[in-house]
Order: sequence, then structure tokens, then C-alpha cells
Amino acid sequence: MKREDLYYVLFEQQNKLNEKTEFVNREITEKVLSFFHLKLPIVITGIRRAGKSTLLNIIKNKLNLKEKEYFYIDFNDERLVNFSIEDFQKILDFMDEQSYAKDCYFFIDEIQEVIGWEKWIDRIKGKFNIFITGSNSKLLSKEISTILTGRSINVILYPFSFREFLDAKKINLKDWKLDTKVQSQLRKSFSEFASLGGIPKVIIDNDKRLLQENYENILYRDIVKRFNKNIEKSIKEVSVFLLSNVSKELSIRSLSKIVNIKNLSTLKTILDMFEKAFVFFFISKYNFSVKKQIQNPRKVYCIDSGFINEMGFKFSENKGWILENIVFLELKRKGDEIYYFSEKKECDFLIRKGAKIKAAIQVCYNINEENRDREVNGLIEAMNKFGLMEGLILTYDHEEQIIEKGKKIIIKPVWKWLLESNI
Repeated sequence: MKREDLYYVLFEQQNKLNEKTEFVNREITEKVLSFFHLKLPIVITGIRRAGKSTLLNIIKNKLNLKEKEYFYIDFNDERLVNFSIEDFQKILDFMDEQSYAKDCYFFIDEIQEVIGWEKWIDRIKGKFNIFITGSNSKLLSKEISTILTGRSINVILYPFSFREFLDAKKINLKDWKLDTKVQSQLRKSFSEFASLGGIPKVIIDNDKRLLQENYENILYRDIVKRFNKNIEKSIKEVSVFLLSNVSKELSIRSLSKIVNIKNLSTLKTILDMFEKAFVFFFISKYNFSVKKQIQNPRKVYCIDSGFINEMGFKFSENKGWILENIVFLELKRKGDEIYYFSEKKECDFLIRKGAKIKAAIQVCYNINEENRDREVNGLIEAMNKFGLMEGLILTYDHEEQIIEKGKKIIIKPVWKWLLESNI
């Protein structure tokens, strides 16, 4: 790339983090800042449009960095399409010529677009404080892990949590536990959150039409373009099937028949691409045998409930699936190791800490006469299996505590649990 062309883009991009915009603070910010003392590159990954660039801006403001104390570059800029690994030295030349601080902060957006970037980062990481963002599997490849393993901090940024959603909507949480009017507003807001999801621009612009645009952008840039054009239709069918079967058990063989992809290896690669692009997640049935965990069907969840509502087929059961998906995402934000339980009865989530199961969680939209025994007994079977004295059932709006077969079961609205949850 010509030096003068690169310099022109770099001059222009420096203003991007200077925009005087009001940001929704992200709950993960303090966690990221806590890693500073380690003096390692911090790699922030997540789905496209999750707010990674905005997070860099928030970090810059938190650090109170002035001009020339930080350097910013966005490789998603189409003007950098011809940028190659040989051009990285020109960036350092630019910084020297413009008198940037010797220990300045590097903020690098979508660096995975440049082949060989990880070797350059490995070379300069001791000289600068480095923040890297990326949206897809290129940032998580085995080759990159080999070079940076043990020498970088990896953080995943998810779409807005319910708290962040409320912040974006400027809803005051003061005294929410005592004020019934505030609680009524929170129930209404939670219904909106369950419908729209948490993609920042969708929430801030209040425009759910952006959901399809964003989803298709991810589908084509991170999934479809990595395969032959002749299976594009099948990839879309896989996508719709997954969106329409969130929280359900997934068998590779049965899915291959539905979407007409006979090569199981190809289908597994497609599912892996979806997972590495942070679109879908898959959890295993808990078993003491790792081999059996691998053999058993996995359950699928989606990065955003807005995608499920807009692009998946709608069924009467959707409300329960959405609720379960929201709970799953909150558990992921907390960094929990998540499984599902299925023996004589079923329990939606088991949380493992170290070698032990520490919590069992059931999710259902309503507790009523038809499902009460099923939900409670499934939870109790899991609790008995792992020696738990307390379990949790999360619902849309039901709340009570019960003692069943010597076990304490807390039944709580999801919206309230989300507000009490600590990331």
C-alpha cells in the first residue's frame, strides 16, 4: 500500500475516538481495565455490531488519554483493503513522524482482516499497551493461539445485558426493589428487551429492521463466503433451523437430512463457523464421561433474542425459548461453564465450578398445574444427583419459595434475576 494513501487514512481515523458522543457504559469495562497491570495485549472479540469500537472509546475516556497518547486504526475501512503485513512498519513510521508518546495505547479494530497480523502484534507487544478487536473465527484460529497463548488476555463482548438495555433507555433503577411503579416499568422494558434483543444500534435507534441487515451481514461475511457458492442455500437453511430451534437438542445426522447436506464433516464445519462468529452456542449434556458428552446431542442457543424473533419461525412456544436463551446469555456473560441435564427427567442448566456442579437452573415461561410437577421434579432430580440443597426456577413473572422433598426451590422472575446478577 502506498505510504501517502495509508497516512491519509490514518490521519482521518484518529478523529474516530475523539467523537463527543454519549455512550452506554458497558459492564465489562472494569474487568478489561483490571488486566492493565499484566502488560499483555487485550483481545476483545464478539459478534459484529456488539459495540467493540464503542468499548475502545469508553476505555480511552476512562484512561483520560489525550491526543498522541493513543493510536487508533480500523481495518474494516475499505480503503485499507490492500494493506498487507509489510505495511505495519509504515504505521510505526507514521507514529514517529507525528510524535506519538513512546508508551502510547494501541486501539486496533477488526485486525483479523490482515493476514499475518499476529506476528506483528507479537513483535511490538512489549512496547505498547495494546487493545485488539475482532468479530470472527480468524481471530481465534489455532495458529494465532499458538503464537499468542499465555501472552494475551481474551475477553468476549456480548450484546447489551438487561441492565445495559435499561441504561440505553435511560430508565432509572433507583429503589427498584421497593417502588412498585418502577417494577411495572421494568416488566414492560423486559418484554421489549426480550423482543428486540441487545444489539446496541438496534436499541439506541429503536429500529428492529436493523436486525435482519446485521444478521445477513454476519451470515455472508463470516459464514457463506468461506464455502462454495453451491451450498449457500443449505447454509441459510441451517441458519433458519437453528434460529427456530433455540434451546432444543441438536443431532448432526437429523440436521443433515433436513438441510440436505450429506457430508457430515461439512455440516460440522458450518456449525463451527457459526459458533466462532459468535452467532450460535452449543452446550453438552453433562456426563462424567467426556466421551459420552461428545456423543450426546447438544443444545443450541443464539447470541441475541432479536435475531430469533426476526429471522426464525415463530411458534407458540417461542416465549419460553426466548426466556431460556436470555438466561443462557447471562450465564455466558458471567463466564460460567454450562451444561444441560437429562436422565429420567430434565433440567435446563447445570453450572460447573472446577470439578463440581454448583447450581441447577430451570427456566419456564409460567408455572401452572400442567407443568409444575415436570419443572420441579426435573430440578430436584438434578439437585439430588449433584448434592445440591437449593435450586432455581426462572419464570416470566412468577415468584415464590417452596420446600419440596427437603429441597429449597426459589422461583423468581427472569427480569429480577438479571438485575440481581453480578457480572
